[in-house]
Amino acid sequence: MLNFLTGPITSLLVFLYGISGENLGLAIILLTVVIRGVLVPVTIPSLRSAKKMQELKPHLDKLKEKHKDKQKLQLAQLDLYKQHGVNPAAGCLPQVAQLLVLIALYQVFIDFINTGQFNGHSLNLNFFWLNLGKPDQYYILPILAGLTQLIFSFMMTSGLEGHLKAPKNKKEKQKEEDSLEMAQSMSQQMLYIMPAMTVIIALNFPSGLALYWVITTLFSLVQQYIISGLGGLKPVLARLRIIKSI
Repeated sequence: MLNFLTGPITSLLVFLYGISGENLGLAIILLTVVIRGVLVPVTIPSLRSAKKMQELKPHLDKLKEKHKDKQKLQLAQLDLYKQHGVNPAAGCLPQVAQLLVLIALYQVFIDFINTGQFNGHSLNLNFFWLNLGKPDQYYILPILAGLTQLIFSFMMTSGLEGHLKAPKNKKEKQKEEDSLEMAQSMSQQMLYIMPAMTVIIALNFPSGLALYWVITTLFSLVQQYIISGLGGLKPVLARLRIIKSI
């Protein structure tokens, strides 16, 4: 199904395995860096677009107050996006690209790692405490995968609630508060669901795939920090007194 990806990924992994002294763990790390490097032209614009969307939130709130008609509001929002060069759908392409790569990697790892062989030659599956063809028996990698995903999830939160304006009408205010409460509840749930799912997946998948996930999330953390700083992680660190001010 994804032969156009699995073939090149397999060839690249074999090449990196050879130049890394037949160290499969190091080859996977190098492979991750190469893949994320290739995806930079796709991910950077989406991160910048997400940052602009956060910056435009106060303007979007004003439009909501001004336009009660949904159609007029949508048109006004589109005009605002065009004026600032923002594409609200820009974040979809990187997610699709990363999902396709992850599926392709899973297929490669299942064929490449679980068999422990390639073209009749045995592979060295040991990397520190890990057997890359099996789940991490000490649960260290799944915990790292979940923790890094949680940190990234916090960084990606926009803190939109800080920009919301309370409507003057009491009925509208109650409706807005109910909508905000629901939105915040869903946002909080997703904030923790994704890291939890990451831990569950890493507990059951070959640790080679979990290693890829940890490194790619660390790569994303660095990218996100360079583009928009700590984001939603900043108030969390402030509350924990890791940093002094928000």
